[in-house]
This record gives sequence, C-alpha cells and structure tokens, in this order.
Amino acid sequence: MKEYIDGDIGTVSLDENVVAQVAGLTALDCFGIVGMGIVSLKDGLVKQLKRDNISKGVSVKFDENGDIVIDFHIVVAYGVSIKAVTDNLMQSVKYKVEDFTSLKVSQINVYVEDVKVLD
Repeated sequence: MKEYIDGDIGTVSLDENVVAQVAGLTALDCFGIVGMGIVSLKDGLVKQLKRDNISKGVSVKFDENGDIVIDFHIVVAYGVSIKAVTDNLMQSVKYKVEDFTSLKVSQINVYVEDVKVLD
C-alpha cells in the first residue's frame, strides 16, 4: 500500500518499503542493536539479516488516518539493557521517519528475536 502526500504543485506517492528502509537503517545505527532478525518458517530458527536485506526485518503499514505503524524484529547485543536499547530505537526511528516523511508515526512495536555475543 502507498500513502499519498499532497504538495503545492502535485502529489507524492510514498511506498511502505521506502519507510522500512529508512527505519531499518536508523535502527542499525542504534547502540546495542546487532542487526535485524527474521524467524525462518522452515526450521523456526532466527536468521540475522544482512545490511542489504534489513527492510525484511521491518514491517511498515499506513493506518486509516495515514499515520505510520512500524514493527521491528531485532537482534540485540548480549549484556545491554533491552529496555534502554528499545526505548532508544523507538525515539530515534520516530524522529527520523517523521522528519523524513512529514507523516506521523503512531506506533512502533519491537520484537527481540535473538541475542548475540559480540566478539
């Protein structure tokens, strides 16, 4: 689904994948997040996504008001406070996505899929 933003001299079409890409890149810049994760349907194991596939760990929808709802599936670093990491993630993504799109982010849901020990 796309969201349409009316401009002064035309209309802008904004795809959910674009918002997912921005949200995913912002998430990877947050302290304590190792990467995006996705649960494999085949074996039920969590796979950490590579940087070029990060939008697969992010789900974006536009609600009935045209606001943005974002779901993250993340992998966090062992030893960090999950609450601190997810609070930082939510605040950073909300700011960046709203600044980038000029649309309101109404909800961000975070699913911690795995914990990794950093070398």
